[in-house]
Amino acid sequence: MTDPRLQAMAKVIVNYCLELKAGTEMRIDAPYLAEPLIREIYREALLAGAYPSTFIGISGLGPIRYRYASEEQLKHVSKLEEFSVENLSAVVTLWADWNTREMTNVDSKKMAMFRAARKELNTRFLERIAKRELRWCGTLFPTHASAQDAEMGLEEYENFVFGAMLLDKPDPIAEWRRVSGEQQRMVDFLNQVKRIEMKTKDTDLRFSCAGRKWINCDGKENFPDGEVFTGPIEDSVEGTIRFSFPAVYGGKEVEDVRLRFEKGRCVEAHAAKGEEYLNAMLDSDEGARYVGEIAFGTNYGIQRFTKHTLFDEKIGGTMHLAVGASLSESGGVNKSSLHWDMVCDFREAGEVRADGRLILKDGKLLL
Repeated sequence: MTDPRLQAMAKVIVNYCLELKAGTEMRIDAPYLAEPLIREIYREALLAGAYPSTFIGISGLGPIRYRYASEEQLKHVSKLEEFSVENLSAVVTLWADWNTREMTNVDSKKMAMFRAARKELNTRFLERIAKRELRWCGTLFPTHASAQDAEMGLEEYENFVFGAMLLDKPDPIAEWRRVSGEQQRMVDFLNQVKRIEMKTKDTDLRFSCAGRKWINCDGKENFPDGEVFTGPIEDSVEGTIRFSFPAVYGGKEVEDVRLRFEKGRCVEAHAAKGEEYLNAMLDSDEGARYVGEIAFGTNYGIQRFTKHTLFDEKIGGTMHLAVGASLSESGGVNKSSLHWDMVCDFREAGEVRADGRLILKDGKLLL
């Protein structure tokens, strides 16, 4: 019997996140481990009158690629990828891992090379999303591997995941519309702000957001959601930041990341674990050492770290910074093959000021 929460999740993704209409060409990208959810989304897409197709992956291909592919193969961009980015109208990406550590021993420089070759493709993908030409939603199907990372049993983790998605509510779509309205009030205030100052343990960071847009993340592109972000003025970021949670990207984990910025550029990057990988990613291309996004986590229904960015960057009372590509809907112009979100906890002795006004104190929003 299908978990009714998966049925509810599929309805939210199709009818709220993607807002599929009759005639929409859409694709489901997922590992076959997410089969129960793939089936439900496929069914709901058909009921909406869309034309769904599937792109189903298997485990272990990443390590094989980096072990056996030549430099030419790593830099090659598939015509099928290019066609999809230009022609699809909707995509849902499902994350479902067999082994979240399978990329741990992969050559970092090869990973950087592979991502750098996709810079233009990644930029075009983000541009189409920003213009609403392509509707995209990334979400997660809970697995044993992700539950282990979160230090939970599978049933406990499923309850955490579906609870964060508000699928335990009688009308999840109505709940997400309520969240959207609440966050919009914060966005309206921040859109009048010119300068932000962030301070907590080992962190003293400042940036300008004058003329940039703050974006209400209300479940349309990430599910679950709960953040408000902008793209800072690229050369305005100054100071230091220490990320209290491990930074997970591309299947690798980096611990105790410390970055220092001058005139917007990361001029120092250190980590207690994974420093070589951190710097390899930051050297992927020129834009990788600049900040593409800074955001407030606003989902106070998420309060524990799980080593999955989809949830961790939304923790209420935290902030996160992404090095690399800007999301152009915010007005940011930084281009990179990288977009790496790292989370900083402001729930203990943290302060954020907007044009001098205290707006976040010890994890509590004061707006």
